[in-house]
Amino acid sequence: MREPEQQEILNRLDEGRKALSESLAGVDEQMAVWKPMPATWSILELVEHVVVSEESLLARLMAARPSAPAPPNPPRESMICKRGIDRTRHVESPAVARPCGRYLHLHDAVAAFSAARSRTLDWVAGQQGDLRAWLTDHPLVPGPVNSYEMLLILSVHPRRHAEQIKAIRASLERAQKVNDSAT
Repeated sequence: MREPEQQEILNRLDEGRKALSESLAGVDEQMAVWKPMPATWSILELVEHVVVSEESLLARLMAARPSAPAPPNPPRESMICKRGIDRTRHVESPAVARPCGRYLHLHDAVAAFSAARSRTLDWVAGQQGDLRAWLTDHPLVPGPVNSYEMLLILSVHPRRHAEQIKAIRASLERAQKVNDSAT
């Protein structure tokens, strides 16, 4: 991978980590398990999903197979980034990445994400070849994706859920105001 692209990916991955961390600032354990509606995920469940997704997609990256080098595809790469954070479009999580109570406490889930993201950053830092010349698959993307595209997906995924966490927090604040005014 060319050094500027490697640094860009590392920066994007770090931005995703920061966005998730900022969205969680001040979230206590009670807030972490609150759900706006029974069928939705809590903040804790969202973080669990991000952890499991990170680990699963990194494993796919590590198992990528070589291919003929592909030229950069800026429109596709831009679309990945835009759709990845666009919360107006509902995306059903693959079964493997759905939360199932792996973490009892938010701080454990956050620590697991931090560790998983660190492994991803270390993997990227150790890459020397053209990541567009390595193919893998993504459970939601038809056909193969190259490793560079997969890293773009990994970079925006926590940002997408950081926005969802902000929305849950706003719902909780509204619910608390309604409760306070009713009492």
